[in-house]
Amino acid sequence: MALDQDRAAGSLYRKVAADLREAITSGSFGDAGRLPAEGALAEQYGVSRGTVRQALALLRADGLVTSRRGTRRVVLGSARVQSFSELLSFTHWARSMGEEPGGRLDSMVRRPADAAEREQLRLEPGTEVYVMLRLRTLSGTPVMVERTVYPPRVGELVAQLPPDAVSHTEPLREHGILFSDADHTIDVVGANADDARLLGCRRGSPLLREKRRTTDPTGTPVEWSQDRYLPGTVAFSIHNSLASSALSRHAREND
Repeated sequence: MALDQDRAAGSLYRKVAADLREAITSGSFGDAGRLPAEGALAEQYGVSRGTVRQALALLRADGLVTSRRGTRRVVLGSARVQSFSELLSFTHWARSMGEEPGGRLDSMVRRPADAAEREQLRLEPGTEVYVMLRLRTLSGTPVMVERTVYPPRVGELVAQLPPDAVSHTEPLREHGILFSDADHTIDVVGANADDARLLGCRRGSPLLREKRRTTDPTGTPVEWSQDRYLPGTVAFSIHNSLASSALSRHAREND
């Protein structure tokens, strides 16, 4: 019953987002124009403000509107190099390059959160988390090991997905779990035993690591993850300006 209610709620905000997306891409608001206020949108569509915020979070993830809170959203236009969802989601990113993404679950464990996990996910002592280890591939080639720690409400949904599910982000959206903000840290780490086994590299070999904590539109953490990439498979670039700062990921080119 709860899952059915989640699907119904998810369908509603996606319909609002789809309608607004069509209006934005058709130029109804113009570039740098402003969307109506949340209250006006809620009245226009006959939905709650919470549903409007979820719809706006999707548009924000697609790079169509700004993320400033407390003000009317500014339309950024339909042209974009890479969206937030493509950076957050390996599946979105792979498909944007014409690659076929793959995923294979190696393990899913439910256990009490340790101190670092409690801090990152803002959990009370004794709270259990779901810890996932998964191999990701591009067109059949292993490129990354994904380690993700989920709070209970998210982990329970992920645990129900098929072991070979290509995307977790998309089905989570179906249940109203939105990924709207993320803090990223990128560094280099030596491969451990699991990395070596899954990626076919030597233990201790350098891997590019992206650590990420993601929150929903309310600021509640929904995942704490670290992805470890084989050298030569990807690179990250940063663009800064007075108006925005965007981090994007792209396939690494030979020097």
